[in-house]
Amino acid sequence: MKREIGELVGTFAMVFCGCGAMTVNEVTNGSITHVGVAITWGLIVMAMIYAFGEISGAHFNPAVTVAFAFAKKFAWKDVPKYILFQTAGAFLAIAILWVLFPQSQSFGHTYPAEGFEPYKAFIFELLLTFFLMVVIINVSTGSKEIGTMAAIAVGAVILLEAMFAGPMTKASMNPARSLAPAIISGNLQHLWLYLTAPFIGALLAVLSCKLVKEDRCCDAEC
Repeated sequence: MKREIGELVGTFAMVFCGCGAMTVNEVTNGSITHVGVAITWGLIVMAMIYAFGEISGAHFNPAVTVAFAFAKKFAWKDVPKYILFQTAGAFLAIAILWVLFPQSQSFGHTYPAEGFEPYKAFIFELLLTFFLMVVIINVSTGSKEIGTMAAIAVGAVILLEAMFAGPMTKASMNPARSLAPAIISGNLQHLWLYLTAPFIGALLAVLSCKLVKEDRCCDAEC
């Protein structure tokens, strides 16, 4: 249960700070700026990996958890528990933002930019998660999944992707992070793409691992 609690707390902190930055930026008419939001996402992910990497593997993302199981770095039997606690952490974070900032219309919910067709956003989110998982799977440490030494690399790629892709899709890469604000704010129109594209992108990243590394690159023993 300690691992699952670590996932809950880490996901809570990540969503509270990341979506919190987006919410504060919204209600203060841009005081944080897009760059500030991207930096917030990168830094909180890095900090939470340092905090919980040795405890839970610091997934904080259902797509990452499923991809690690697919890569034989994580037990399939533990996947439902991880996803449940990750989702609970995300909902708790958004619920608190709802209490703090009831004037917000979105709480950091994810949606395609105006004029950016949903299918394009789907492709974008798939590729963003693919790049993220490529980094994660190549810096992970066997049964510990995301080790603490990977914190800077993972935090940096999230900052990078949030920086350039945020204006187009909000750069979710995380179904739990998208689900909670969508449900609480009632913005469900494009939720489907944020619940599917990250899983596909993460699984494709695992397959790419097999193409560029040794045959047993995705076994837990590696």
